[in-house]
This record gives sequence, C-alpha cells and structure tokens, in this order.
Amino acid sequence: MSRFFWVRHGPTHAKSMVGWSDLPADLSDVPAITRLNDALPDDALVISSDLSRAIATADAIAGARPRLPHDPDLREMHFGAWELKRFDEIEDQQHIRAFWERPGDVRPPGGESWHDVVRRVDRAVARLLATHPGRDIVAVAHFGVILTQLQQGLRLGAYETFGHKIDNLSVTELTHDGRGWQVGRINHLP
Repeated sequence: MSRFFWVRHGPTHAKSMVGWSDLPADLSDVPAITRLNDALPDDALVISSDLSRAIATADAIAGARPRLPHDPDLREMHFGAWELKRFDEIEDQQHIRAFWERPGDVRPPGGESWHDVVRRVDRAVARLLATHPGRDIVAVAHFGVILTQLQQGLRLGAYETFGHKIDNLSVTELTHDGRGWQVGRINHLP
C-alpha cells in the first residue's frame, strides 16, 4: 500500500492562469509551514515538480525526509498563449469557455488539454509507485496536478473534479492498495 500526500505549493499571489511560468512561492507564513511539516509522515519520500514554487515549498517541509529529484511531469497545466492572462483577457471567449466547461481535449493555443495533463501526471505517479512500492510519498505540486489524481480517486468527470477547492499549503491524501485509489482528506489545511 502506498500513500500519497499531495501538497499544493505556497501562494504566488498571481491573479491569472499560472502554468509553466516559474513564479516564486510566498513562504513567509512560517506557522503554516510548520503545521504542514508536522502533519506529514516523518519517513515519507519528498518529490516536487521542477518549478521553483513547488521546489521551494518541498524544501521548506522536507526536513530529514529523503528528497527525490524534481519531476517535470508534476508541472502545472501548460496554458500556452493564455499563460499569465486572466479569463477576461482572452480574445477567443468561446474557446476559453469550452476549455473550462468541457475539459478534455480542448487545448489553449500552444498549451495542453486536460487529457494531456492527466496522461503526464499519471506517468509520474506510475513511476513513483513502481520505483518506491509501499512508501509514503509527499508530492508537492500544483492545483491541476492534484485534481488529476483526485479525479481518479473519486471516479469523477473532469468538470465535476474542477469543483474541488485545493488551497495553497493544503494536503490531499490518496492511498493506492494495488487495485486502485482510495481518497482520504481533501484540501486539508493543518
């Protein structure tokens, strides 16, 4: 049995779509970081995406836990031409509405679809399960990444999954028992 503790990185304070842009995390809330660290298993492996906001958050909570190399497959969704833009700044409103209202194969120009992200993150999770069977893993990642795994655990469609809130510095727990995923706490703020 493997347990994943999905941690969303510290806040960037951006008010736009932030995917592959490498914005730093605000980790100034030391009590929140301490509570998060204390809520995670001491012997878990720690991994993060290769974006600095996830790396810095993982480094802040790693402590004596073994740190795995950063994994680019754990990056946030690539928003392409929409990167760092607000919803109302997108010229093709029909396109962006389809992207959010019918998530699946719709892509931003030069970006990824929901299904692309799911395949990418599933690849990373499969590698972790194969390489570290039966281990607890703290994976510091992004809103969309965490939702991909929550979707599998809850067996929901993408649109229904998007209704879940995943706060910065929250923990979402999923357990893999060899047959499938079981969902524990979602968006837990220690």
